[in-house]
Amino acid sequence: MSRVRAFGHPLVLVTGGEPLAQRNVVELLKALLDEPVALQLETAGAHDIARVPDGVSIIMDIKTPGSGEEARNRWENITHLKAGDEIKFVVNNRDDYEWVKKMIRKRSLEELDIPLLLSPAWKMLPPATVVRWILEDHLPVRLQIQQHKYVWGDQVTGV
Repeated sequence: MSRVRAFGHPLVLVTGGEPLAQRNVVELLKALLDEPVALQLETAGAHDIARVPDGVSIIMDIKTPGSGEEARNRWENITHLKAGDEIKFVVNNRDDYEWVKKMIRKRSLEELDIPLLLSPAWKMLPPATVVRWILEDHLPVRLQIQQHKYVWGDQVTGV
C-alpha cells in the first residue's frame, strides 16, 4: 500500500495476466478501496467476478475467436456488471469483428448501458480499418487503442 501511495496517482488499475487467478486479489482490492483513488480491475472474465468488492470498476475483456481463448469466456459474469463497468473486445481480424457484432446482438450487450470497447490488436489490425467497420455498421461501441504502446512502444513496462 505504501508503494501505491508513493505513486500519488488518482487511478489504480489492477491488471496483468489474470488478477482474479491470484489468491489474494480480493484482499488487495478491499485494501485499495480504503485509498483515495478510483479503482479498476481489468479481467479476462474467465473467473467469477461476483467476488469483486463493490466500489471496484470492472473492465471485462471478452475473448474473441482470434485470441484462441474464446472457450474461457464466462458469459454469466455479464449479470454482475454494473454502472461504471466496461466490456472490452480485442479484435485481431475481420472474423473477430464479425463475431463481436454477432455477440453484441445475441447477448443484448447494447442494453447493458455500459461502454462496449473495441480494441484493434497491436500491429495486427490498423485502427483506421476498425473505425471504418464501426461507422459502416453503426456498431454501438467505442474504439479503444493501446495508447501506451503508441506513446512508449510495446516493450516498455511499468507505465
